Amino acid sequence: MNNTPQTALLLLADGTLFKGKALGKIGTTAGEICFNTGMTGYQEIYTDPSYYGQIIVNTTSHIGNYGVKLETEEESDGVKIRGMVCNEYARHYYSRLTADFSLQEYFERAGIVGICEVDTRQIVRHIRDAGVMNCIISSEITDPIELMKELEKCPSMEGLELSSEVSTRESYLLGNESSTKKLAVIDYGCKTNILRNFVDRDCYVKVFNAKTPASEIKAWNPDGYFISNGPGDPGAMDYAVETIKELLETEKPLFGICLGHQLLGRASGIETYKMHHGHRGLNHPVKNLKRNRCEITSQNHGFSIDGEQAKNTANIEVTHVNLNDKTVEGIRRTDKPAFSVQYHPEAAPGPHDSRYLFDDFVAML
Repeated sequence: MNNTPQTALLLLADGTLFKGKALGKIGTTAGEICFNTGMTGYQEIYTDPSYYGQIIVNTTSHIGNYGVKLETEEESDGVKIRGMVCNEYARHYYSRLTADFSLQEYFERAGIVGICEVDTRQIVRHIRDAGVMNCIISSEITDPIELMKELEKCPSMEGLELSSEVSTRESYLLGNESSTKKLAVIDYGCKTNILRNFVDRDCYVKVFNAKTPASEIKAWNPDGYFISNGPGDPGAMDYAVETIKELLETEKPLFGICLGHQLLGRASGIETYKMHHGHRGLNHPVKNLKRNRCEITSQNHGFSIDGEQAKNTANIEVTHVNLNDKTVEGIRRTDKPAFSVQYHPEAAPGPHDSRYLFDDFVAML
C-alpha cells in the first residue's frame, strides 16, 4: 500500500498544468476531463459505465471520507473512470464502520491513477470557460513536454463509440420468471440501479449485449424495451439507431435514459451534438412540461439532442427542459408508445424526484 504520496501532474490539452499529490496507483492515465458537482455518491460515480474514458474532477472538498462498500454502491462490475481529480483525499482513513476498505485501496486494486491536493475550483472554472478537453495525469512522468506527447495519443470523445466496450458480453436474466411483465434491456452501459428499479416493479428482465440484432431481442417476446445509458458519442452508433428503429416498429412500449434518450432522438431523425461542458451532478433543475412541475435531477452526459430539430419534428413532443440552459431533457413520440429522458431517474446517487418515470413506463407494459 502506498503510504507516501509522491508528486503528480495534471496536464490539460490546452497546456494548462496543475501540480499535486498522487492517489491510487502510481502511473499515467489520459482521457476527457469533466467535473461532477455531487456532494456524495463518489463510488456510484466511479462505477457508472457512462464515465468510461473520462477523468472525473470531484468538486466537493472531501473525497474518500466514508470509504467503499462493494455490495450496495457499485453501479457496474467495477471502476469505469480513467482517473480521478480531487482536493482533499482521505487516503487510508474513513468514518463508516460498515465500509469494506478505503478508497485508496479500492483504486489500487482497480489500477486507477489520480491526483489530489489541487485547486479543483480553479480547474472547474477553467473547464466551464474553455470547455471539456482531454487531459493526462501522471505520477511517473515529470516533464510536461513528454507528458504532452503522451496526451496527444489520446483520442477525442467526439466520434468515439464506447458502448460496445462496456456492454455485457452475454445476455442474462433478472427478477422473477413468473412476473406478469417481461422487459428487454439493451445494455449500452446500463447502471445496476436502473435494473433494480425494474425488478422492484415486478418486471422479469433480460439484458442484451449492445450489438444484439433486433430480431434476437424481439424473439424473446418482451412486453417492452428499455434503451440504457452509456458512454461515448451517440453520433457514432448507427448500429444502435437501426436496432431502435426496428424495435419501434413493433408498437411495444420503449423507454430510454441518457444515451438511450439521445439514440431515440437519432432514431426519430434528430441530430446530436457535443456540449460545451455537459451536465454532471445531482442538482440539475428540470421542468416537466406535461405536469408543470420542476424536478431536481441526477445527470451525467456530454452530448445532447438538437433542441430546434426536436421542436420542429412532427412526431416528437418535447416533455422536459433544463431550466439552466433550456436544453431538451425529455421527448415523447406521438406516433409510437415511446419516450425518453436525458437525466437519471434511478438517481444513484441523487434525488428521487423522477422515479415516477419507471412507474409510468411499467404501467404501459
